Amino acid sequence: MAQITNLNRFRKDRARADKRRQGDENAAKFGRSKAERAQAESEAARAARALDQHRRESGGGDDA
Repeated sequence: MAQITNLNRFRKDRARADKRRQGDENAAKFGRSKAERAQAESEAARAARALDQHRRESGGGDDA
């Protein structure tokens, strides 16, 4: 006896696999994990603080 195949199920499974594959490709191309985003944000904040700490105060008038 031949195995009966439900074509609708086969089509849906193939569509799911295609979407999963496309999503994995996009994640590899563009995605970053939540931890990586948080680390990049904290590094940017630290760099901004360091830059602000080295800024000169504009008070006198002898600068010009």
